[in-house]
Amino acid sequence: MQFSGSYTALITPFRDGVLDVAAFQSLIERQIAGGVDGIVPCGTTGESPTLDADEHIEVIRLAVEFAAGRCQVVAGTGSNSTSEAVELTKVAEDLGATGSLLVCPYYNKPSQQGLYLHFKAVAQATQLPLMLYSVPGRSVIEIAPDTVARLAADFPNICAIKEAGGSVDRVNQLLQVLPDDFAILCGDDPLTLPFIACGASGLVSVASNLIPDVIARLVRACLNGSFDEALIIQRQYYPLMRGLMSLDVNPVPIKSALALQGHCAADLRLPLAGLSEAQTVVLADLLETYGLLP
Repeated sequence: MQFSGSYTALITPFRDGVLDVAAFQSLIERQIAGGVDGIVPCGTTGESPTLDADEHIEVIRLAVEFAAGRCQVVAGTGSNSTSEAVELTKVAEDLGATGSLLVCPYYNKPSQQGLYLHFKAVAQATQLPLMLYSVPGRSVIEIAPDTVARLAADFPNICAIKEAGGSVDRVNQLLQVLPDDFAILCGDDPLTLPFIACGASGLVSVASNLIPDVIARLVRACLNGSFDEALIIQRQYYPLMRGLMSLDVNPVPIKSALALQGHCAADLRLPLAGLSEAQTVVLADLLETYGLLP
């Protein structure tokens, strides 16, 4: 499987404290109708740290069921516990996921050797194509380019990285040490165009929960080399992309936006809290600007 194109980092909709299955199915249907290439359940946007083990597995199972082979399902199975990451990845493979997203272990602050051994353990336990996820803003540490290169050389199923460090130059650094067929995906919506211009092969998007068709068009334009078209889309939607990441920590704004549209409740798992009244007004005004309110 090749990691390329637009992927949606799905929210996990809750209602009265439990998974809202109907809202989750509707969300996935909108992604497929919008033309995304894949969905990513149980990532950062899906509030994976507050899903218990049974919920985590159920969200992946439902994502595979609802996608029904119409797009890739890249299951978030990372953890700061190697044994948990191994077990979740094996379960995702058994459930029919087409790939796995493995976040850089957070809180533990392992060395680069520790990271290598962590991802090695997962890679040796599965046949799934694996996408590493470097997000130093949440994990404190990054997966160094040399560590990514070492993993790519030693384990053929480690074949992609979601780069969410906010630095376009990381794409250049990674390209210098990785094989040509190793996929680099942007992890920040506003950086999509420069990332792909430098050699990335796609985007794992938060905004596509809300505007999957727009994000799919943006990524396709970039990958086709139609950068004039991509720049028009980027300029038009940059305020929305930026607002969804700056009003509060992800996924608070994107889930609130979907709730304002009537697609789900704004329920979040503690310790995440909802937007303030003032922030909600700002978000509603932003959505209204784009004609995204009912």
